[in-house]
Formats: sequence, structure tokens, C-alpha cells
Amino acid sequence: MAKAQALEVQEKKELVSKEEKTVPAKYYIPPADIYETDDALSVVLEVPGVEKNNLNISLENDVLKIDAQIDLAQYEGHEPIYTEYSVGHFQRAFTLSSKIDQDNISAELTDGVLTLTLKKLKEAKLRRIALS
Repeated sequence: MAKAQALEVQEKKELVSKEEKTVPAKYYIPPADIYETDDALSVVLEVPGVEKNNLNISLENDVLKIDAQIDLAQYEGHEPIYTEYSVGHFQRAFTLSSKIDQDNISAELTDGVLTLTLKKLKEAKLRRIALS
């Protein structure tokens, strides 16, 4: 059973990558929660300000990659006096186990929250064995 957590302000974690980026903007690691049921894993990520057409989810070599771009044009000309929220793109990657049905992954973006549903393979699902 999960223990209760107090609400806390979380600092955005900037992505430190060995790859060179061609987009002149900061990248952040979106916070994620992962929930497991008998049939699937649900991965919930916060990507505020991202539109569906600026979201790229790909799967290659068992690595699920999320790349979410912010439309930086809407912030041009704004010079904040004080900020608590830095604007930037989001990037995250998860290595999937062999128990995930890679052909049956779905994604939904609602109000800046991305929910990925990773269905489990039938042989990986929890089975209850009755006593005789």
C-alpha cells in the first residue's frame, strides 16, 4: 500500500543529455507516476503547455521515448520580472520489460497531463490459482 505524501513544490529537473540538440531551448524531465493493475501499467506525465500536434511518442529497441515541444513563439517579447516556472520542452524515456505488449500501447493528452497505457502480455498477467 502506498504511503501518504504531503504536498510539496517540486523544482523542474533540467534534462542533462550527451546528445546535441538543434532546438535552442531548455529541456525538462516531466514528473511521472506509474500505476499497475492486473492488465496494464499506466504512466502519467505532466507536460503543461504542450499541444497534441507537438507531442511525439516513439518506441525503438524496447525504449519508449516521449518528446513534447512547447510553442515558444507565444512567449516571445515577454521579459518576466520574476518567475517560478521555467518554460521549456519535455523529454523522457522508459525501457520496457518483456512483459509489455509493445503493439498495444495507447496515449491520451488532457489538460497538460499525458497518460500512457501499457498493456501487459497475456502470459505476464497475474493469475490466481485455486486450491483444490
